[in-house]
Amino acid sequence: MPRGVVPRRPAKSGRHEGARVARPVRTPRKASTSSPAVRSGSSVPTRSKYNPLAPERVSEILKRLDQLYPNVTCALTHRSAWELLVATILSAQSTDATVNRVTPELFRKYPTVQDFAALTPEQLEPDVHATGFFRNKSKSVVGAAKKIVADFGGDVPEDMNQLLTLPGVARKTANVVLGSWFGKANGVVVDTHVTRISRRLELTKNTDAPKIEQDLMKVIPREKWILFAHQIIWHGRKLCIARRPKCVECPLENLCHAGDKTWSTVETHKNAK
Repeated sequence: MPRGVVPRRPAKSGRHEGARVARPVRTPRKASTSSPAVRSGSSVPTRSKYNPLAPERVSEILKRLDQLYPNVTCALTHRSAWELLVATILSAQSTDATVNRVTPELFRKYPTVQDFAALTPEQLEPDVHATGFFRNKSKSVVGAAKKIVADFGGDVPEDMNQLLTLPGVARKTANVVLGSWFGKANGVVVDTHVTRISRRLELTKNTDAPKIEQDLMKVIPREKWILFAHQIIWHGRKLCIARRPKCVECPLENLCHAGDKTWSTVETHKNAK
C-alpha cells in the first residue's frame, strides 16, 4: 500500500458512501376488532374475484349481442319444417352458403317429404354431393323422410324425443328445427361457432356439445336460448372469426379475456380459447 494512504473506515451508522439503502416494506395494518368498521359489522373492502358466470357479466354480454344482432334468424333458407330439417342435416361439416346453393334445386326436384321417402340414398347422392359427406347425408335424409311418413303421418314432429328418433338427427339439429320453425326453446343450438365463442367468453370449459349445451342452459335465460344461438353464430361469421378474430372492432372486447385475442384492453386468460 502506498505510503500515506489510509483505508477508509466504515461509517458508524453502517451507511457507506454510494451504497443503496433498502427501505423497509410497510405492511398494511390489520383492522382492530375495536375499530368502528368491525364493530358495526361492515367488512374491510377487498378486491372482488373475477367470475365469468356472474349474472351481471352474462347480462351485459346478452345486452351487447342484442344491440349487435337484434333480429337475426336461421341463415338456412327454408319454407317448411321439413326443408329446415333437410338443410340442417346437410349443413354438417359444410357452410350455410353451400347448403343454400344446393337446396333450391333439391326442393324443386323433390317438393315433398313423400318424394324423398320414395328415393334410395344412392339416387339422392348426386343432388347433395356438393355439401360433403354426401353418402351419409343421403342415408340420413332418406331415412328421416321414410320414418316421418311411416310414423308421423308425413309431418315433422314437434317433440324433442320424437325428433331424436329420426336418422341423422341429434340435439343440435332438433334444437334448430324446434327453435327456428316451431319457436320452442327446448335447448341451445351448439354448433362450431357456439362451441368456440362460448369457450372464449368463458361461459363453459367443456369441449363436447352436450355438456356445453347444459352449461349454457344454466347461465342463459330460457327466453334467450333461441336468439342467443343465432346471435353467436352470426358473431362468429362477422367478427369473432376463428383464424383471426376482429377484436379491435368487437363491442364485446372488454368483456372477453380469450387467450388468443388479436388485440386486448383487458387481461387475457390462456385457457379461455
